[in-house]
Formats: sequence, C-alpha cells, structure tokens
Amino acid sequence: MNFSVTILGSGAALPTKNRMPTAQYVNCNNRHFLIDCAEGTQLQLRKYKINFQKISHIFISHLHGDHYFGLVGLLSTMNLLGREKELFIHGPKELQDFIMPMLRFGGARLAFNLNFIALNTTDKIKIYEDPVLEVHSFPLKHKIPTCGFIIKEKKKALKINPKKIKEKNLKIEHFKALQNGKDIILENGEEISFKDVTLPPTDVLSYAYCSDTKKNLKVVEFIKEVTVLYHEATFLIKDQKRANSTFHSSTKDAALIASKANVKKLVVGHLSSRYKTNDAHTEELQNLFTNSQVAEDGLCIDLAKEQSRS
Repeated sequence: MNFSVTILGSGAALPTKNRMPTAQYVNCNNRHFLIDCAEGTQLQLRKYKINFQKISHIFISHLHGDHYFGLVGLLSTMNLLGREKELFIHGPKELQDFIMPMLRFGGARLAFNLNFIALNTTDKIKIYEDPVLEVHSFPLKHKIPTCGFIIKEKKKALKINPKKIKEKNLKIEHFKALQNGKDIILENGEEISFKDVTLPPTDVLSYAYCSDTKKNLKVVEFIKEVTVLYHEATFLIKDQKRANSTFHSSTKDAALIASKANVKKLVVGHLSSRYKTNDAHTEELQNLFTNSQVAEDGLCIDLAKEQSRS
C-alpha cells in the first residue's frame, strides 16, 4: 500500500528553466490521478518516469491556462500510444467546450472514451469513491470559480497479530471477520474475540490541494487535520498587497491556513517567477509553520513517512 504525490510543476503562470506551471501526479494505493495539467505536463511525466497511461482520473481546479493548457497534448499522446482505457476528467463545466473542439479541429479521433464530469464550485462535494479512498472537491477564493481537492483513504481494517494467530491456530479464512472487528466461533466451540488477536489499523492518510486562492479561512473546515496540505504561496510577505489584489496567497497566508487546520505537513508551491530561488520562502515558512517545505519540480511526497514523522 502506498500514497505518494509527485510535484510535476511548482511554478506559477510563467514557466522558467527551474519551474514548470502546475501539475501533480498522485498514486494512492494504485489509484493513479493527475491534479491540474499545465503546459508541458506530459514532458514532466516522462522526465520523472511516470506511466501516464495508468492515470484514470484528471482533476482540473480552474480554467486559467497554467492549470489546463497541457491537457490536449496529453490526451493526444495517450491516443497515439494506443490507449483504450476510458478516462475521467473532472473540471469546470466549460472545460469540455474548450477541449473537444481543439481535438476535433486537429482531426484527433480518440480510441478511448473521454468522460467529462462538471465540478460544483460552491460546496464541498464527493466526486470519486471506491472501496479504498474518496476524493472531494471544495471551493476556493480566486478570480474565477476554482476548486481544491482532498484525497483521503477510508478507515482501514484491523491488522492481524501474527503471534496471537499462531497461538490460537487460526486459519486464513478467519482473518477477514477478525479484521472487520467481528468475533468468531471455531468448530470446537471456542469463541475468539477480535480484540485478542488484532492490532490497531495503520493511520488513515489524506492529501489536500489548494491551488490558486486568496486567503480563505472557510477552507479550514474542509481540510482539517490532513496528513499533507499543498497550498499555493505565490508571494512572499513583503508582496502581500500583490497577493491580495491578484487573489493569491503569501507564505503567511498558507501557514495560517495550515495552522488553523492542524495539518501534519505543509508544502507550498505556485511560486511567482519573480523569485529566482526559494530561499526566502523557506526562511519565512520555518518561522511560521515548522513542519513545512517549498515544493520543487520532481519532489515526491511519501505521505506514510510524513505521518510517521509528525
């Protein structure tokens, strides 16, 4: 079981030689997701050796170009490489109206089904669920309707205590009931309490993604106590007025949200190209929220490791 996030693009609107615009790849227990898809995303996927044909769902936060301009190219490449598995794209309702004409005018005939699902940009909504995890979208505060996303594992089964199982001479067919918190009765009439032969489950892991947004305290209720929060910090504190006027956030804003939400780890990104290094962002963050990090392209976040460190 694994839960990791690879930062494909950590910069804001203008690409630089060190930072591409926003895109992230999430592998959660072999569920493969892409969050936003800026220009050059398919090249970043190749660079970091990610098999993008495994991606089943793409989540687009909003319709500023630095969050979706790479989508047509990625879809075309998937098709050229023989993709047949259907793909789900969750995004603003207008996204389909932009993407399909570009594919059509270029003569692309996709050999796989493309399913567009419109996001609700006013409420927290469950947009994906399977036996292992859930994905919710929630509203952010930007110039245009924008969503953040939470990917969260469901409550996990109890762990079997190997020593106790051996002592009781239990068989593998007993495990499922015990892991689900049910007592069992053996053929000889002996009753086995699940409490006697199991260990607590591993921690539930969760990842919250806040893309372009002005400081918005309402978000706190949506992302409470997540394992890792990715929050934009386009600007430094000295540029707070610029952050406010452009509906973006500063390091101070991101740290405040992380603190109020009691998250385990804060990672900030979407850095403006005006900053040539991330040194100042790092310094400000360490003074505001100790367990924090500035994202760089290629950063891989292992949520289980982050949980164990907290």
